[in-house]
Amino acid sequence: MSAQKTSARRTKPVSAVGAFIGFVGFSALAGLLVTIGVTPAIAVAGVTTTSTIGVFESLPEYIELGDLPQRNEVLAYSGGKPVHLATVYDQNRQELKYDQISENLKNAAIDGEDKRFWEHGGVDMTSLVRAGVGTVAGGGLGDSGGGSTLTMQLVRNIKMQQALELPTPEERLKAYNEATKVSVSRKLEEMKLAIGLAKKYSKKDILTGYLNIAFFGDQTYGVQAAAQHYFGKSATDLTPAEGASILAIVQSPNTRNLSDPKFYDANVARRDVILKSMYAQKHIDKKQFDEAIASKPADYVHLTDPTQGCKAAAGNGAQFFCDYAVQVVKEMSQLGATQKARDAAWRNGGYTIQTTLNLDLNNAQKDLINAYAPNTEARFALGGVLNSVEADTGRVLTMVQNKNYNQLAGCGTEGADPNACAPATDTGINYSVDQKYGGGEGFQTGSTFKPFTLLNWLQNGHGLQEIVNGTPRTFTNFTQCGAPLNVSYPVSNDAPGEGGNMTVENATYRSINNSYVQMAQKLDFCDIRKTAESLGVHLAKPRETSTEYADDTSKPTTSDVRTNASFVLGTNYIAPLTMAAAYAGIANNGNFCRPIAIDNVTNAEGKSLGGQPKECTQAVDPQVASTAIYALKKVLTIGTAGGGRTPDGFDEFAKTGTTDDADQIWIVGATTKVATAAWLGNTVGKQNLRFIYGPNGAYAGSRTALWRQAQSVVNTQYAGGAFADPSPAAIRGNSITVPNLQGQSAEAARATLANAGFTYVDGGVQAGGGTPGTVASTSPGAGSQLSKGSTVTVFTTDGSQTTVPEVTGKQVGAARSELADAGFTNVAVSKDYPKGNGDNECLVAAVNPGPGTAVGKDTAVTLSVYGNKNGKSPKGCK
Repeated sequence: MSAQKTSARRTKPVSAVGAFIGFVGFSALAGLLVTIGVTPAIAVAGVTTTSTIGVFESLPEYIELGDLPQRNEVLAYSGGKPVHLATVYDQNRQELKYDQISENLKNAAIDGEDKRFWEHGGVDMTSLVRAGVGTVAGGGLGDSGGGSTLTMQLVRNIKMQQALELPTPEERLKAYNEATKVSVSRKLEEMKLAIGLAKKYSKKDILTGYLNIAFFGDQTYGVQAAAQHYFGKSATDLTPAEGASILAIVQSPNTRNLSDPKFYDANVARRDVILKSMYAQKHIDKKQFDEAIASKPADYVHLTDPTQGCKAAAGNGAQFFCDYAVQVVKEMSQLGATQKARDAAWRNGGYTIQTTLNLDLNNAQKDLINAYAPNTEARFALGGVLNSVEADTGRVLTMVQNKNYNQLAGCGTEGADPNACAPATDTGINYSVDQKYGGGEGFQTGSTFKPFTLLNWLQNGHGLQEIVNGTPRTFTNFTQCGAPLNVSYPVSNDAPGEGGNMTVENATYRSINNSYVQMAQKLDFCDIRKTAESLGVHLAKPRETSTEYADDTSKPTTSDVRTNASFVLGTNYIAPLTMAAAYAGIANNGNFCRPIAIDNVTNAEGKSLGGQPKECTQAVDPQVASTAIYALKKVLTIGTAGGGRTPDGFDEFAKTGTTDDADQIWIVGATTKVATAAWLGNTVGKQNLRFIYGPNGAYAGSRTALWRQAQSVVNTQYAGGAFADPSPAAIRGNSITVPNLQGQSAEAARATLANAGFTYVDGGVQAGGGTPGTVASTSPGAGSQLSKGSTVTVFTTDGSQTTVPEVTGKQVGAARSELADAGFTNVAVSKDYPKGNGDNECLVAAVNPGPGTAVGKDTAVTLSVYGNKNGKSPKGCK
């Protein structure tokens, strides 16, 4: 007894004798397990001295085959009617019934993996003995092969499948490793559960379950999906060679699958072993055997894209939307109260999902993005997106990008770059959406973010006619959440030469950076962010919070936009769908509706469960929205996207955006019905798109035409109306008018400005006319609209200048006198006389400098006087 206990505590045989003892013990335990499967109470009562008996007591008696995933049907719209978009499974799998599976497949499975399948009770003693002999030879448990029956392999596959259904990557990895690890306890568990399966289910059910659940490499589960993928045919109609080749994959799916010729030799080596067994078992005759052995995978492999899953989605470029919609529906409460329940419900399937996608519009926009951003661009990683969102519902009508949808095996693992495994024309990243839905980190939006500052400007009572300074300079003082934020932020404009005083309206359609940063100085960063967030704006990838900014929270991560000094110019990374939805909210009288991808879900019983609820909130006042739109409409006529209006004449507004390095190029705009976002950019680095030419000119320059055509397509089905005109008071805001101070003393001007609500700034003395020390001019000028408290720079005159009076046509003497009265001390008559006509001799023909010119009083003024008919000096002039 004590000797048995000591032996049980050993973790590794120390000699051939010890190995043999281990083998005998292993075989005995196998026999014991069979007994347990038949009469568990007797067996457990009779064996209590080995430490491994605890494994039996802790194991469940049975494992359920369970329901493998049913298909979920995903629908879109075409011609206004529901149409098929995709058939989607939790995994690329299509379940078959026993009679639908080729006899060659069934025979290959049994002959290659478990010859005594029809006789044993889930555990094959002969195979276990062979596994024990392998242990004697010094190998690990089961290294010699032959120990696992099909039923035991089915148990392992069920456990692996259950692991893949766990909610977190950590839980999935732990459970998957536990299901596949090589250990005595795992093997014993498989054996007991296999016996339980054999007692509960028929042999046909077990064989069918195994063939439907097994993994066959290259993201393919079950024999039907494998046959379709590798051979382009049904698993009902496979030849012996094809059946054996598929079953050859199961022991090593990552090195024997048929997705690449480099795996063919390994597949054939195992295939031929299976074929020999099929021949030995008389399941194929000599002719069939010879033909199968002589065949090469290249003769019968015809790789075929799946007919199910989002990769096979109908229409032109609808795969990324399909993937997005599937992820959205799996979050919906209609599928269950918890995420675990929802995942299980989706896996079981049977749902019909009516999405919001308009296939007709999507097809047309896909052609456009391909034309303007070809995925064959070899000079850099060019990405391109078009998204259209219905303004009054948030329904996502289109979602296209220039890359091909390609979720390659091994490319979607945690921390991996999906692009690293795919051709340059393909990607697994959905550029349109947030990271949680398969997107990346988003893209810097550039000046398409400016409308949120404009809206907050208007919310605070400012107007479009207020004057702002667009001159490049360094800004230092801002306000954030009510607290001063002192930074040094040098700001440049997009083009050299831009600057000076201008209205906010002008700064908007010309997209002047310095003007907008000055506007932000008069506001609070947190209020600007709040306005943006009210329209659904958030980061595509959550960021870590910190103490760097006063508005950060104690949460470890947040999707709140970062409110640094440059954020008003669009430095946060945001997904295109988010921007399209935000502009849709502006277009909808300031009423923002969160994006919706699912119109309705119907369960397997045909019961309608409803769709995503319409979630709309009044983000900004309608008058504020219409005033902002009033300025943004000019972007498409005389602004940065001039010529961008669609030819159908619908009322539209838009805003362009360009990052500092011009590596991200945007235009987002809308009618009253639909907003469309267009984005082009380098997805992996910096590349100035101003100077790189594509099929339609420079990529940066072609965005206006791309948006115009994309919106024109939408307008054919969604006719927009006219935007409401803002009131004159809304355009003016609470701004006040700069008074005319010309001729006032500096002291009087200071008092006048203070009474009007402005701050006086001494601009110094300038050369000018009038009384020395009086006001010559102001900046901004008289009549300009400014915010209360704004500074007005006052320039006084030194009196050194005067204005040349109008003396043309007057007698030369009279002209001299008038010039003298004006203060000029250096007046001369030119010796060149224009020919007179007899009536105009001695009259002034011209004066230089010209009339109205302000010059110094000592400036030489020259009079040109008409002469006689010969152009000689006239006589008698006074």
